[in-house]
Amino acid sequence: MNVVDSSGWVEYFIDGPNASFFAPPIEDTRNLVVSVISLYEVFKKTLQDQGEGEALKAVAQMKQGRIYDLDEGLALSAAKLSLQLKLPMADSMILAVARAHRAMLWTQDEHFRKMEGVRYIAQKMKERH
Repeated sequence: MNVVDSSGWVEYFIDGPNASFFAPPIEDTRNLVVSVISLYEVFKKTLQDQGEGEALKAVAQMKQGRIYDLDEGLALSAAKLSLQLKLPMADSMILAVARAHRAMLWTQDEHFRKMEGVRYIAQKMKERH
């Protein structure tokens, strides 16, 4: 199973320099778990940058995976992870989803760089022409 964090989804959708890193887990929809936190963050970012049409297209693609809603158990697990690992709320929620599913977390978020169960790639800036 795979979970792609919000930065990975955005990178994939804008065809950024690391898009090919995130393509395999995103395109393997049978093994893809999507946190509602990522759904929120990606919709908001895409809505802001590209408008509602593109944001809805992004959500439609994300919904090809298995959407994982927030519940009491996840909230408590995320709170513990946040304290233990000094993670912001959204990051701890996404990590809690990955751990609940024994999934690999794919990210370019520095917070996760050296964690077990994480596939990390450093974020690259897109070249301007």
